Amino acid sequence: MSLKRTGAFVAGDRVQLTDAKGKMHTITLQVNNEWHTHNGWLEHNGVIGLPEGSVVETTGGLKFLAFRPLLADYVLAMPRGATIVYPKDAAFILGFADVAPGLRVLEAGVGSGALTISLLRAVGPEGFVDSFEKRDEFAVIAKKNITNYFGDVPTNWSLTVGAVQEALHQQKYDRVILDMLAPWECVDMAADVLESGGVFLAYVATTTQLSATAEAIKAHGGFTEPESNESLIRGWHHEGLAVRPQHRMIGHTGFLIMTRRLAPGVIAPARRRRPSKGSYGLNESES
Repeated sequence: MSLKRTGAFVAGDRVQLTDAKGKMHTITLQVNNEWHTHNGWLEHNGVIGLPEGSVVETTGGLKFLAFRPLLADYVLAMPRGATIVYPKDAAFILGFADVAPGLRVLEAGVGSGALTISLLRAVGPEGFVDSFEKRDEFAVIAKKNITNYFGDVPTNWSLTVGAVQEALHQQKYDRVILDMLAPWECVDMAADVLESGGVFLAYVATTTQLSATAEAIKAHGGFTEPESNESLIRGWHHEGLAVRPQHRMIGHTGFLIMTRRLAPGVIAPARRRRPSKGSYGLNESES
């Protein structure tokens, strides 16, 4: 698994072309090929050999900035079966779950493969990612997207079509990361396969899913108190002294809930908290 990140463009590179209006186009360089626009064509041979950040021009005079796509560019443009984990959430998942080179990761809910690509890059060739996807049509799309990104099927990745909680797991993992409808159904499985100190993280879309997952983690007793958050990104416009928030922002996409596996037989000290009235429904005296 190796990706060319710097240096001159070569045949086989994906190149992102950005016009003066900010519109992006992605092409894959091939010797003696051409990319046609409404105003002339661009010869691939004229791009091959140029350094990133060059300006290229069609025969009709259209100019484009040429760069290799960033990971975020790739996942936002790739074919989808299921909704992707957006780059902002993938970045938080890698950071909060502390996904690092050499780790063993169990992933369930591959979808279109966006998060899987980030996980594979993070664990590096010395680590590995075991992915599970229940829907065969999603698995096909994800495998194609991942293969296209890396240039081949990564040797440190496995993809199984089926339910992760029903599989017979033969090894331990450092991280369990779930993007699925009912992650609370996988808490027992995660406890069995995680090393002590390992991280369990679930990505869910609704508060109902968040609550069910949190309560399942607490009821199990083998994890630390779960922590939850969401990420909101607001871009800014800056033109001279006109500096203001952009009118559109990337708001809610999902919640992240995370906890860590306790050592076998250990019971964490009870968290001191006073639930607000009604947190767990009406008391018998109130019903």
